[in-house]
Amino acid sequence: MTRQLADVKEIPRPTVGDVVGGVSVALVVIPQSLAYADLAGLPAVYGLLASAFPLLAFALLASSPYLQTGPVALTSLLTAGALAASGFEEKTEDWVAAAALLALIVGATRLLLGTLRLGAVVYLMAEPVMIGFTSGAGIVILSSQLPKALGVTLPADVESWSNPIARSLWAITHPGEWLMAALAISAITLVLMLKGRSWHRLFPGVLIAVLMALGFSRITDYSGPVIAEVAGGLPSWSFDLPFESLGSLLVGGIVIALVGFAEPASIARTFANEEQQVWSSSREFFASGLANSVAAITGAFPVGGSFSRSSVNRFAGAQTRWSGAITGMVVIAFLPFAGLLDRLPDAVLGAIVVGAVLSLIKPYRLLRLWTRSPWQAALAWVTFIATLVTPPNIQFAVLLGVGLTAVLHLWRRFRLEIEESPEGELRLRPRGLLWVATNSRLKQELRSVIAADEGSGPITINLDRSTAIDAAIADSIAAGDAAAQRSGREFRVVNPPDGAVPILENFDVDVHV
Repeated sequence: MTRQLADVKEIPRPTVGDVVGGVSVALVVIPQSLAYADLAGLPAVYGLLASAFPLLAFALLASSPYLQTGPVALTSLLTAGALAASGFEEKTEDWVAAAALLALIVGATRLLLGTLRLGAVVYLMAEPVMIGFTSGAGIVILSSQLPKALGVTLPADVESWSNPIARSLWAITHPGEWLMAALAISAITLVLMLKGRSWHRLFPGVLIAVLMALGFSRITDYSGPVIAEVAGGLPSWSFDLPFESLGSLLVGGIVIALVGFAEPASIARTFANEEQQVWSSSREFFASGLANSVAAITGAFPVGGSFSRSSVNRFAGAQTRWSGAITGMVVIAFLPFAGLLDRLPDAVLGAIVVGAVLSLIKPYRLLRLWTRSPWQAALAWVTFIATLVTPPNIQFAVLLGVGLTAVLHLWRRFRLEIEESPEGELRLRPRGLLWVATNSRLKQELRSVIAADEGSGPITINLDRSTAIDAAIADSIAAGDAAAQRSGREFRVVNPPDGAVPILENFDVDVHV
């Protein structure tokens, strides 16, 4: 811990790019945070609290200069699931207090993992499981917001259904309940969000959509649901949490701590590789743990890293982690004026979440898995289906996926095959599941096989039986590339799985599609 805290001294001076990046992200996170608080079952103002002081804490120790933390869709959904599984009632004082306790559990878990330098634990979820889970979670999140985007007020008996997919199907099949004004607001919001980036990479589509919807609501006395009262002012710092519920929330908090870190880890690692910078997953774990701990004592809910906001931050010219602190300061300055948003239509919040989670749903990748490895495809699809049928308790789908990964690993053990090759060449083919438990073995076997081979021709690693790879596996393959270069031989990867090319190219590995 002493070494982690010593990193505070490394904070450089802020740059103009940091100010531009921090303000640009703040203009995105303010409206987004309202939507994500609602997704977590909390009043909208708690989204602002989660985007304020936790960002200052994160900026103290973050390893990546670009990574922006705060409320995100997946973590918000997992938060709602963990609270519902523990028997709390949505949007009550008990629910809000339990969400803060959940943030403390997430924070303590990440602080512990960061202190023990166990950042690699994030790879416990194999990539097929991540593909299945995030695709399923994306559908669940989209379904939960669809009635809002359509302006549908669900009947009490339908509202009580636990699975949001069922509620969204009811809304879709009752077009007479749709509110045309809400539908128009949602459509305009999605166009501004999804097309705005093509007009300019810093186009504030979300902000413009919110301002337009707010103005429309006030001018026309909009009749659809609005977020109602948004309490302004600074949070009251307190450690008065419902610790008697610690046992029932512990598993959900640990799942959020691990699953919610996978995306920011991937984001930060990618940016670091592109710019040849050093990135520490353990330090990032520690920084995120500190941010969640601050979220807990300011009454907020679990936070994580955002790909879209981190991209905005980077494109805006941010150069140091000061940009995240500036984002937090802008949100803090806005808190006393939060009441100005009390007439904001629910439809715009629903559309914001829908637009944000579309990238999580990967039907093409799910289908393509079957052509590469039926067993790994089954792992992804079982996790995917479990995620669809278990809401609000989707954390159990994650646990199922991890358990099945361990079973598959034991049943179909990893091995590195040496294929028949022309004289002088060396052709290798991994068989079995590539994940954290096989990562070190892959690296060792690549090095030893290459060192023992007496040929002088190219070395090819064929990934046609691999369904997906993460940054850790790419790093092991890069170790084989380095071993080949030391021997003066060409190294290349063929038949990479979907999504693997940019990851491998970030490690300067030659990829042949």
